[in-house]
Amino acid sequence: MVIHGRSLYPPLYHPRTHSVPVAQLQFRAYHPQLLELYMHLVGHAAAALGIPISRPVYLPTQRSIWTVPRGPFVHKKSQENFERKVHKRAIKAWDADPEVVDRWVRYIGRHAMPGVGLRVTQWKRASLGIGQQMVDEAMAPTRLVSSADDVKALAKKIVQQEL
Repeated sequence: MVIHGRSLYPPLYHPRTHSVPVAQLQFRAYHPQLLELYMHLVGHAAAALGIPISRPVYLPTQRSIWTVPRGPFVHKKSQENFERKVHKRAIKAWDADPEVVDRWVRYIGRHAMPGVGLRVTQWKRASLGIGQQMVDEAMAPTRLVSSADDVKALAKKIVQQEL
């Protein structure tokens, strides 16, 4: 059901059920107004997909300052100062299916706002027994023979090659 004017209100934050983190999104921009607008879109998209997310966390603003001389020789003492601030925000998502989170991240990337950078960290859960399976796959090339008959056949082959 479409409710017109829903974007005027803050997004709905679904409650966490098991508190298992599935993704962390970091946003950065030079203009805080663009960043806030994009965070609003991201929150509404997560609410529409039923993903429990945190409220936007304000990360420290990165400040860069540099000085440039106005003239090369005589006017050395006449200098200009410049400053650039990078505003950062973070959102964490919990308890969602990996396919739903992938769809959410693709939607956010497709509707990316110019001037806002996005970094996504996703955690995927492995099935039980994956450790033993990885060990078996790593050890498979080191196992040359599997039975005593194979050892005898290999020994005969080596003797024939040496003679």
